[in-house]
Amino acid sequence: MKDTIFDFVSHDLVSDATREGITDQVILERRPALLADGSVAPGMYNAWITLNNPTQFNSYTTDMVKSVILGFRAASNMRDVNAVVFTAVGDKAFCTGGNTKEYAEYYAGRPHEYRQYMRLFNDMVSAILGCDKPVICRVNGMRIGGGQEIGMACDFSVAQDMARFGQAGPKHGSAAIGGSTDFLPVMIGCEQAMNSGILCESYTAQKAMRLGMLTDIVPGLKIDGEYVANPLVITEMKTDYMGRILHGELKVGDDLAAGKALMKTGTMDLSALDAKVEELCTKLLLTFPDCTTKSVEELRKPKLDAWNANKENSRAWLSLNMMTEAKTGFRAFNEGTRETGREVDFADMRRELAEGAQWTDEYIDSLMPGARK
Repeated sequence: MKDTIFDFVSHDLVSDATREGITDQVILERRPALLADGSVAPGMYNAWITLNNPTQFNSYTTDMVKSVILGFRAASNMRDVNAVVFTAVGDKAFCTGGNTKEYAEYYAGRPHEYRQYMRLFNDMVSAILGCDKPVICRVNGMRIGGGQEIGMACDFSVAQDMARFGQAGPKHGSAAIGGSTDFLPVMIGCEQAMNSGILCESYTAQKAMRLGMLTDIVPGLKIDGEYVANPLVITEMKTDYMGRILHGELKVGDDLAAGKALMKTGTMDLSALDAKVEELCTKLLLTFPDCTTKSVEELRKPKLDAWNANKENSRAWLSLNMMTEAKTGFRAFNEGTRETGREVDFADMRRELAEGAQWTDEYIDSLMPGARK
């Protein structure tokens, strides 16, 4: 073992990229890596990159995107880091995608600005896919929309079983072309990709596991001090085709109400999730580093090839879409309420467009939730 420390050259983009924190809303920290017996591996760490915007379900602002890029570049260059854990604060959401308030109030109607923003977004996804360390998504809650996209860019995903997964694009004026249309067919097959990317119906961690989107799931809800499985999962089972055959006499609505009532009696505890993530980090630690890096690079190729083939065309389309459907959808979500809803009247809108309606500011105003009452 060498006693002297080599005088390394820094390859970070900015000199302070490796400091604790980066910003208040994106936290970068090194945590000691653990051996199989739970003891600390001397001199080895895992880098944790944590989104910290819980009041907005950890949606990422423009500044947060920049910080995630710097965080992954810094973590990739940390010579004493074994793996990167990408996660978020709280137990409600890993990430629900781009910050819709910022989208609606700044980017809507400004395609050139959004085009520049999408350069940053693309670089964020590429920074995850290009990280020299294996990347684990610690799914602490909802992984929706762009949050699903940056989550699927990771190499592994471990979730607490109350988390939900899905897309939001066509329901809110966009298309899931920030990675999901590239990653979903590769990861879960074309038919399920269609269901997720177009219908935008979210699903449980259990279904995500069955589809092949997760490495593992653990319970997150405790009742009377003991972990229990997600009480709503049985409802999902009864609403699918086999469930209707197996449980045709049961009332799904009653089960849903009972499940929600049971949830209210419990508390969330993510210590099992942390333990499972640490276990996976330890498994990665106990491998040859270069062989692991090369294996990760090769196994990323199906996602990376699809992403690189489409990201620039997607960026251009998403920018122009900020003049029409995205401008409408993001505004509707941002300006809507629980009472009015957060979506437009899709049937009316489709009929009016078929009759020749134009995407004027006045027409978009008329589509806002509650505007037609």
